[in-house]
Amino acid sequence: MNTSLQVARFTVAYWCVLVAALLPIVCAWIAKSGTLGKPPAQGGYDNSDPRSWLARQGDWRARANAAQANSFESLPFFIGAVIIAHQLGARQTWLDLLDLLAMLFVMLRMFYVMVYVSNMPTARSAVWAGAFMVNVAILFVGYR
Repeated sequence: MNTSLQVARFTVAYWCVLVAALLPIVCAWIAKSGTLGKPPAQGGYDNSDPRSWLARQGDWRARANAAQANSFESLPFFIGAVIIAHQLGARQTWLDLLDLLAMLFVMLRMFYVMVYVSNMPTARSAVWAGAFMVNVAILFVGYR
């Protein structure tokens, strides 16, 4: 009879999934920053109608909201790629390719938010493409 306790652990790649899932929340906070606590009649954030309020925003607030939407859009592929790589048996140590690629993806997505909010469309597209390619690489890391 085996009485040893097996404890599940998160890999670095799984922690990166958590960070990537928090990025849209950070983008929403950026879009709403400086307006919380102000009455809607004075341009403050309207929590009773948040989508309409965000739709009326312009400039960097609108771009932060767009970065939020894109961050949500990128999540399913990233989560799926990480899970598939794990299921295919990608090794799970700190310096393994899966974990490094997952960290690179998260860093690129953070940079993506920064260049999006800063209105740098060419850089934004290049960073988006880079993050997408990293995600494709994550998908195939466990392939043999």
